Amino acid sequence: MFKFVRTPIRALALGFCLTLSVVIATGAAAQQSPKVLAIGDSLMASHAISGRSIADYLQVGLGARVVDRSVLGAHMVYRLPITGAMGLSIPAQFRGKGWDWVVMTGGGNDLWLGCGCGRCDRRMNRLIAASGTRGALPSLFARIQKSGAQVIYVGYLRSPGIITPIEHCKDEGDELEARIARLAARIEGVHYISIQDLVPRGDTSYFALDGIHPSIKASREIAGRITAYMLQQ
Repeated sequence: MFKFVRTPIRALALGFCLTLSVVIATGAAAQQSPKVLAIGDSLMASHAISGRSIADYLQVGLGARVVDRSVLGAHMVYRLPITGAMGLSIPAQFRGKGWDWVVMTGGGNDLWLGCGCGRCDRRMNRLIAASGTRGALPSLFARIQKSGAQVIYVGYLRSPGIITPIEHCKDEGDELEARIARLAARIEGVHYISIQDLVPRGDTSYFALDGIHPSIKASREIAGRITAYMLQQ
């Protein structure tokens, strides 16, 4: 014969409430976890193979999945003959919908490779006009915003007291980021994070051996700065 066990109504209710609490908590956590896309050039992509890129550290800091489409050598408007791949165009790296945040770098290769950081007025204006209303960067920002996401533009490292292959690009880099900063100050949903002050004077530990790309230490600290900013929003 089957033996029926009577379960107290109170116990059933308690079990149901606990199950419901877990479901609600899980759903809330899923809603709070932002959907983040990383795009850009070597500043973002360095150390991705070893799992220690800016995007990798950002994922750990936020506790959320970060999809990284950044590529070494990527550009905004400038193209070398061998850079026909879609991934090397930063605007082409942005695709899909449902992102909450798009964290990006870009423009450095256009100035360094596109015009050698000399007589770059035309190239600069193609990236972003002095008014901040026209150019490849404002156009990309607008496209990202139209998708419903907020955009964070991360500036480039500076190398005070260090001789590097890109040291002569400082003036152009300063002007590029000044224009982006002015734009971000006017438009809600566009954010600019400067890392110009990240490297202590004469400290080479923030650079890879080539003196151009960020070291693992720099990638980690840049990600920390981005994470802190995002968590405050």
